[in-house]
Amino acid sequence: MKLNPETMARASSRRPWLTVGLWVVLVIVAGTLSSLFLADALSTDVDFTDEPSSKLGERLLIERLRGEDPFTEFVVVTAESATAFEPAYQAYVDELQSGLQALGAETVVGVGSYLNLTGPVSDDGRTVLLPVLLNTTDIDVAGETAHRIHDVISTTPAPAGTRTVVAGTGSVNNDFQELAEETLRRGEGFGIAIALIVLVVVFGAVVAALLPIVLAIAAIAAAFGAAALLGLVFELSFFITNMITMIGLAVGIDYSLFIVSRYREERARGRDKDEAIGRAGATASRAVFFSGVTVVLALLGMLLVPNTIFRSLGLGAIFVVTFSIAASLTLLPAVLHLMGDRINKWHIGRRRRDLAAEGGMWDKITHAVMARPVVSLVLAAGLLITLSIPYFSIDKGFAGVSTLPEDVESRQAFELLAENFSGGLTSPVEIVVDGTISPEIESRIETLQGALDRDPLFGASTVTTNAAGDLALVEVPFTGDPNSEASVDAIRSLRSDTLPFVFGGTDARVLVTGDTAFAVDFFADVDTFTPIVFVFVLGLSFVLLTVVFRSLVVPIKAIIMNLLSVGAAYGMVVMFFQAGVGPGFVKDLADLSGFIQVEAIEAWLPLFLFSILFGLSMDYHVFLLTRIREHFDLTGDNTGSVAYGLRTTGAIITGAALIMVAVFSGFALGDLVSLQQMGFGLAVAVFLDATVVRSVLVPATMKLLGNRNWYLPAWLQWLPELDVEGHEAAAHRVDAETEVPVG
Repeated sequence: MKLNPETMARASSRRPWLTVGLWVVLVIVAGTLSSLFLADALSTDVDFTDEPSSKLGERLLIERLRGEDPFTEFVVVTAESATAFEPAYQAYVDELQSGLQALGAETVVGVGSYLNLTGPVSDDGRTVLLPVLLNTTDIDVAGETAHRIHDVISTTPAPAGTRTVVAGTGSVNNDFQELAEETLRRGEGFGIAIALIVLVVVFGAVVAALLPIVLAIAAIAAAFGAAALLGLVFELSFFITNMITMIGLAVGIDYSLFIVSRYREERARGRDKDEAIGRAGATASRAVFFSGVTVVLALLGMLLVPNTIFRSLGLGAIFVVTFSIAASLTLLPAVLHLMGDRINKWHIGRRRRDLAAEGGMWDKITHAVMARPVVSLVLAAGLLITLSIPYFSIDKGFAGVSTLPEDVESRQAFELLAENFSGGLTSPVEIVVDGTISPEIESRIETLQGALDRDPLFGASTVTTNAAGDLALVEVPFTGDPNSEASVDAIRSLRSDTLPFVFGGTDARVLVTGDTAFAVDFFADVDTFTPIVFVFVLGLSFVLLTVVFRSLVVPIKAIIMNLLSVGAAYGMVVMFFQAGVGPGFVKDLADLSGFIQVEAIEAWLPLFLFSILFGLSMDYHVFLLTRIREHFDLTGDNTGSVAYGLRTTGAIITGAALIMVAVFSGFALGDLVSLQQMGFGLAVAVFLDATVVRSVLVPATMKLLGNRNWYLPAWLQWLPELDVEGHEAAAHRVDAETEVPVG
């Protein structure tokens, strides 16, 4: 038996209970795996899979100086009016210190405070610092310990007017993770609610509307199980759960929407149930398969970048897209066979005029665009290019603690640290001097400390030398947010100017490590691999689309148009989220929407958006162009085929796009700026792609090019015919022009 989407659909519908049973088993097994292993596989830490200088410096410190550096949490106690030397204040700090020490040596190595001269007091005497050295080098254990520290604080009676907060890597990661989980819940709820409304409107029946959501949830559950298995071998970013849910809802619902719509269309044409399933498998399921493959190819680009966050996000999306394709090709036909015409139960509203009929809304839009193709092309392309311009003002960085909402405790603690001590105490700069620490090198280190002391970005530095005398560590905190643009620039200046000047002419190798240096190396990796990923994704997509549509013109146009929509999304993200860019009314809209304006856009976002959006945008191109090509092969009429393709897919693609926009917008409504940027960028790009690109650019360019759209040179005629348009189904179609009510 030839294995293709049609035969898979027919086979699944012939053995529906077996197919459904296998999927139920898969979901149960996946749920068990994710409940047992997924939580332990997830980490808030980001790591390289290669060894840039920051990671090399950290490895040298671990091997030759201190071992793995345990985490520290900073308990900050401040009073409105009392000073640290008043009895009530001292008694509270003493009790707090004792409570923290009582957590045990397996949890806390030691607790300092001004009472034993190991913790500082602010200049005004109202704020004190209690450094808590944790007995762990694991970021997740540090987060658990941070929760226990909060428990001690909450159970220790504090004098009136005294406030105690905690800053540290564990606390900050806890807050980021809690906000991400809250955003996930909010995004799921909002996305599913809007998706259900859109599906009911498109299908006009509640049962038909529920079916795509159920299949999307099955694909998401299976992807969670796969991620849990992968987590037994590799550490994964906790953002993988957001990625699986977000992309799973978007593509899972969309794929089912297209197939169910085609099934109902075939039933309305008079096909019996199983024949309608087969016809849907020969057309819509083929489009789903090839569009899904395009998405996966685009996502593979993220796996080329050597760090855990890109690989986690890429793998999570690949898992859920793959399972969404599998569910659409097997589980959906089986359920359609079992439900039959019951899929139309609980009909809502009157039957509407067929939007796909000639003279309908989409037909009018298409003919209006094709009547003036040059004007339409110039206006649409001009709009997208104009929206892209702000991208050239982008500053890339990481969301630091200062980007958290003002009511989050770790941000409040950080602000107290920055105001009264050094905000960078939680993430100091570590300068590693590798080589014999001779008197000359010691003199150079003193020169370096003098230069650091004169820079207002840095606090007081300390020097530690290992017992062998061949490695020294100069440790210095930032006075502000370690993730700020100024801190990042300071690391670059150290590496390019200060350190070569101070240590020039010596044999010492000097490396800069620490969280900020790690971020700088991350940015450098992204800059290096971005053109590689672009070439990889665009090249593979071009080859696939050339084979699918047997045309050189179609893939070139599709790539250009998708790049325009991605560029416009980049520009709008910069306008709405980067402070100081864009007109004032945009800032007002951002504030009204609850968006957080920051000094830098997430460094991973542009490459991530490109990989995701290029794949998702190709979804609509494949679905639309398959209908156009299907009609063109039957009639040879390019203009009529474009109109036919747009009017037969208009309502369905618009509904699918609205669902994606709703799902992505749900994540943009959270309080974590990185997820806001991600959700907003995805939503804007899908909206632009489904409106400006599909409704204007596609018909305008296809009208201008005419039959040249399908040009394939003679030397490429050997390419295989994949029959994505379902030629075998078209050949048996009684009337290719029959129009069927959507709702």
